[in-house]
Amino acid sequence: MAKTSEKYEVMYILNPNLTEEETAALVEKFKVLVEQNGTLDEMEEMGKRKLAYEINYISEGYYVLVKFTSGPEFPAELTRILGITDGVMRSLVTLRCE
Repeated sequence: MAKTSEKYEVMYILNPNLTEEETAALVEKFKVLVEQNGTLDEMEEMGKRKLAYEINYISEGYYVLVKFTSGPEFPAELTRILGITDGVMRSLVTLRCE
């Protein structure tokens, strides 16, 4: 029997030049998106950190880690939405091994 849900985590990096309000709005947007499509297990706003390498001449980003449980179709949709959202510099959705 196939599992109906899996545990995932997404790390995304927001442009550090966004205002506090813009950053908070994006974090809330993705939090709500996860809650609508699965279960939010844990969320950590790690804040501004130096990037390993510059992205478009920017050397730091605002890191957010979200752990969630959802059906297998949602991570691809989340990846798509993160990819087309202004202000998101990088993102990666992975399956959690616990």
